[in-house]
Amino acid sequence: MLTTLIVSYNTKELLDECLGALRAAQAAIGGGEVIVVDNASRDGSAEHLAEHAPEVTLIRSAQNVGFGRANNLALPAVRTPYLLLLNTDAFVPPQSLRLTLDYMAANPDCGILGVRLVGRDGALQPSCRYFPTAWNLFLTRTGLSKWLPGRLVDDMDWDHRTVRDCDWVPGCFYLVRSEVVGQVGLFDPRFFMYYEEVDHCLAAKRAGWRVAFYPHTEVVHIGGESARKDSAISTSGRQVEILQIESGLLYFRKNAGLAGLLRHVALETAADALLAFKSALRGRGAAARYHLRRIGALFGLAGRTGLGRRPTR
Repeated sequence: MLTTLIVSYNTKELLDECLGALRAAQAAIGGGEVIVVDNASRDGSAEHLAEHAPEVTLIRSAQNVGFGRANNLALPAVRTPYLLLLNTDAFVPPQSLRLTLDYMAANPDCGILGVRLVGRDGALQPSCRYFPTAWNLFLTRTGLSKWLPGRLVDDMDWDHRTVRDCDWVPGCFYLVRSEVVGQVGLFDPRFFMYYEEVDHCLAAKRAGWRVAFYPHTEVVHIGGESARKDSAISTSGRQVEILQIESGLLYFRKNAGLAGLLRHVALETAADALLAFKSALRGRGAAARYHLRRIGALFGLAGRTGLGRRPTR
């Protein structure tokens, strides 16, 4: 019925908790397959899995190929009607799989399902999201959403306790029909990290599938563990930001064309220029320089990606 796919990257200490919670949830649906793609971890994750979870199908990637590409590596081994993408830092409650699969069975037009996400402290995380646009990203980054109209990526001003259609759901718990994957594929390999599930949900919706938020189960999600454990990605957050900027360029060029990309670049530049100006007025020179460097990174990546046509890695 269900194959759960986990990408593991330097999060050895989370694997036992993640898999333990998953096993309890699988018991409620009579079992299931688990595939773990180890993304060239350096902390012994793969060896730990081979020793302590022999029932898991382990795929070892020789290098870190990014989140989307790593998930794609497992697709040839999937033989079930449903596929759950689950992060190592996401912990499912015992009835989560039964409830979400029951919803999918009762709603055959729903192709992708996400759930209510909370932190360890119980705080609600963005779980039901709208597609990014050049305008709503500008409003969010500048804080001008208080005065200017626009539907933001994350609308948190509702109770999050009712089933609701949305544009996209986060990839930390991402339940998708294999039929959808057969029709539109899984993740576009041009995205190393970030925007891959946004792009996939857009492709699924364009193909006629619903994307839904299901609140009647709650998954604890820590967030950002792989990036924090890898200095090559997380040094001062700089590399993470570069990946976010690049993926944004790739996404807007692919899905909004050259005009959409140029609008995105213009509004991102305007946002950073405004934030740099405000920081300078407040005597925050370091913050002002940060925003100016971000403009430089944006234009540099626009050139290196051929205006969003190709990835750099």
